[in-house]
Amino acid sequence: MTTVLTSATPLTAADRCDRCGAQAYLRVVLLSGGELLFCAHHGRKFEPELKKIASEIQDETERLSATPATVPETES
Repeated sequence: MTTVLTSATPLTAADRCDRCGAQAYLRVVLLSGGELLFCAHHGRKFEPELKKIASEIQDETERLSATPATVPETES
């Protein structure tokens, strides 16, 4: 998805997709005011329509492919 990255507040685990309730990774600021939140799946699904009505799109989907921190093994 080609997006405009904004300096908006980063999305957290408490931010949920307005379509399905999964964790949101996209914030869409509407031309008419207000915002919508989407998971990566629904963000991709509605991309063409969102681009028509958005003034900005905050895309944090790169966090899905980030390498998680390693957890040290416990001693036996």
